[in-house]
Amino acid sequence: MKEHYNIIENVAVFCASSDGVDPQIFQTAFKLGEELARRDIRLVYGGSKLGLMGQVAEGIMQNGGFATGVIPEFLKTKEVVHKGLDRLITTADMHERKLSINELSDAFITLPGGFGTFEELFEIVTWAQLGLHRKPVGLLNINGFYDDLLRMLKTMTEKGFLKEDNLEILLVADNIEELLSQMHGFKPRPVPKWMNKNQP
Repeated sequence: MKEHYNIIENVAVFCASSDGVDPQIFQTAFKLGEELARRDIRLVYGGSKLGLMGQVAEGIMQNGGFATGVIPEFLKTKEVVHKGLDRLITTADMHERKLSINELSDAFITLPGGFGTFEELFEIVTWAQLGLHRKPVGLLNINGFYDDLLRMLKTMTEKGFLKEDNLEILLVADNIEELLSQMHGFKPRPVPKWMNKNQP
């Protein structure tokens, strides 16, 4: 039987616009960009030059890759926006930004971050749960950053608030190579009949 393989040409990366205090996380953000460039996968991200966002962009651009930034008008200041990107898309607001990132991307990777990163992750995985997209969603758990979150997701499942099938939508690994391997092999689950508008 032929092994399933997703072709990923554009990957969205959600992550912090701050550096954080863990050098391993900071360095891995750059390495992710480097690895995407090596695999000829284009980056789609929030367009900032700051923090982990800036590191991913630098990692891909310094290694000959292609980076697209998507930034809302109110954040498009010289202190925030990355001026060296191959492509910069300006949106009216945050909602339009997220829709644009979804449309441009074949897959999603989340690195460490704060409220904004969590919001992006949970929205995109919820869209997958609802069948609004069938793209792989990955969580890069660098240095155990997401251990507590993963325990919380397991508790949600044990308490009956999250189905095991839906928990498995979220692909998790602690290194870049393993996560990308999982994403290439990801098989989207059938959309539940009650969610399929084409069903009688």
